[in-house]
Amino acid sequence: MEKKNKYVIENREISWLSFNARVLQEAADERLPLFERLSFLAIYSSNLDEFFRVRVASMRSLVRLKKKSYEKLDFNPARLVKQITSIVTEQQEQFGAILRDQIVPALAEENIFFKSETDVDDEQARFLSAYFKEHLEDRLNPADLDQLGTDFFVKNRGIYLVTELWNRDADVPGYRLLEIPSDLPRFIELPSENGRYNVMYLDDVIRFNLDKVYKEDDVDASYSIKLTRDGDLYLEDEFSGDVVQMIKKSLKKRETGIPSRLLYDLKTPFSLAVMLKKNLGLKNEDMVLGGRYHNLNDFFGFPRFDKAHLLNEPMPPHAHPELSGSDSIFDIIARKDQFLHVPYQSYDPVIRLFEEAANDELVEDIYISLYRVAKDSAITKALIDAKKSGKNVTVFVEVKARFDEESNVFWTEQMEEAGIAVKYSIEDMERFKVHAKIAVISRREGENRMLYTYLGTGNFNEKTASLYVDDAVLTANQEIGREVEQVFEFLFTKKNPELKHLLVAPFNMRDSFNSLINKEIEEAKAGRDAWMILKMNSLEDTKMIRRLYRANNAGVKIQIIVRGICRLVPGVEGQSENISVISIVDRFLEHARAYVFNHGGDAQIYLASADWMKRNLSRRVEVAFPIYDADHREAVMKMLKIQLSDNQKARVINKTQSNPYVTNDGAPVRAQYELYKAYKG
Repeated sequence: MEKKNKYVIENREISWLSFNARVLQEAADERLPLFERLSFLAIYSSNLDEFFRVRVASMRSLVRLKKKSYEKLDFNPARLVKQITSIVTEQQEQFGAILRDQIVPALAEENIFFKSETDVDDEQARFLSAYFKEHLEDRLNPADLDQLGTDFFVKNRGIYLVTELWNRDADVPGYRLLEIPSDLPRFIELPSENGRYNVMYLDDVIRFNLDKVYKEDDVDASYSIKLTRDGDLYLEDEFSGDVVQMIKKSLKKRETGIPSRLLYDLKTPFSLAVMLKKNLGLKNEDMVLGGRYHNLNDFFGFPRFDKAHLLNEPMPPHAHPELSGSDSIFDIIARKDQFLHVPYQSYDPVIRLFEEAANDELVEDIYISLYRVAKDSAITKALIDAKKSGKNVTVFVEVKARFDEESNVFWTEQMEEAGIAVKYSIEDMERFKVHAKIAVISRREGENRMLYTYLGTGNFNEKTASLYVDDAVLTANQEIGREVEQVFEFLFTKKNPELKHLLVAPFNMRDSFNSLINKEIEEAKAGRDAWMILKMNSLEDTKMIRRLYRANNAGVKIQIIVRGICRLVPGVEGQSENISVISIVDRFLEHARAYVFNHGGDAQIYLASADWMKRNLSRRVEVAFPIYDADHREAVMKMLKIQLSDNQKARVINKTQSNPYVTNDGAPVRAQYELYKAYKG
């Protein structure tokens, strides 16, 4: 194990927690507007919740196996869970300190005050009583603690108040539990005056009115709990049956999954914690100390009080210099490949591409793969319109996109009702997800059938396009168009594609990247300039990491930008001293993947949907596409150069996972803001 640990961070879970720590760093950054810091607390909380629902739930499932089964794994799941718990406990202490010691006092300086149920004046007390009567009184249904898991089901991610009650005729307290409604605002604005703004957690509104809920008892203290249940669907283990029906069935199971964490108030009496553990059927490792409040991803909905200066200044996307406002988007693409970089540039041309295709009499066929679509998706609506206007529309919908399954199933049904040919699994390959972001539109132009192709790093989702940094190319290159058609042919018939331009997993992508790395090794050994720049969300695949180490030892200079998981250990003498890794966490989520190899001076540049993770390279359908246009190659290199120069929001990834900020004597460079300015023209 020691030898393996030298080469890679032992487990991806630990590296992911280091990424979430970078999100927490943003909440602590006093350079950010105050409400944005609250939003990063919300992001951290939301990330951690999903982590426990999926990754920790899986680890705890492994813990329940017999110890002999551990021998089949390259890690000890019980030890890993303890390590995760230790790291998360420390991070949550940091979370509490940031909120309590930094953000709450800073809000007070802006005359925004959190009020507790014990700190209200007469007018506020009347307001709270009226709010309770109007919004809460008829909705709260308390249950006895001994009903948990039997007559009363504790919902996944629900927040509950457990209240200690004293019956006038009893010598010991009783405990009752009620759910805090999730469809009401979490933060309630109280009557304010003289420029002072008061806000209260919905939890405390209920606490203030508990005597109205438990009229027959004396109310003592109340404690907040939250149960997180296993959120994975385990579809990878199901190989038969209709996938959409399995999704629907599994979505129902998700809410009743095995508990993976019970968060409970630090002040909860030990005897009550023991009762909760017993009545919910939990184990010691499922019990996690928390604060007075849970589900703090609700900070996304914190009232703004007309204080725009506490938010980021707006950064509306720039109009694309060629695609925006043109008479025909097909004419523009036919003249020259088009490069789109969101959210710096508007996503509207992508929507317009499909809307124009729906209404263009020359368009005959549309093929597209959908992974995550917006709730009110303009693209899927355009596809439905295209079908209604007589086009042949064929869609592959990845209904197994985690936590977007319900939306994907909804749009699948809508498109099928419109007559669109929809497929959502590859026959006999249900374990494979289709993660490629591709579309091809065929258009009859005279005697010719012309292909217009979209290749991207991000989803066909106009909502995330305003938040995620992604790249796309729109091209009329017919050879590339035909290769994309072959990818769709594989999705529908399992006929393997013949590829010259595209790198497609699980076919030639891994081997092609290996060959490109090997070329740099050969160049370095020959004494020639050898380097590569790699940008991705996650670097986890151990085979790729070891090949990068071999390149390092040959003298290849390697610069890597990784947003999330990074199991590679940089800066180790004799292993990775020529490798540097940074991570940028800022206003937008870095989602694009770019791979650049010097290749003897003839740089090979690819953008991709795929990270270097085992699942992406081996168990998903992914597409990496070459950048041939000289202007676009320059744009990609400029983007990477600016990001590698970031000394404001870039962190150094090191073997201790400590996330120090990049510091140097250069002029301040905040990459996302520099890129926004660069695309203004």
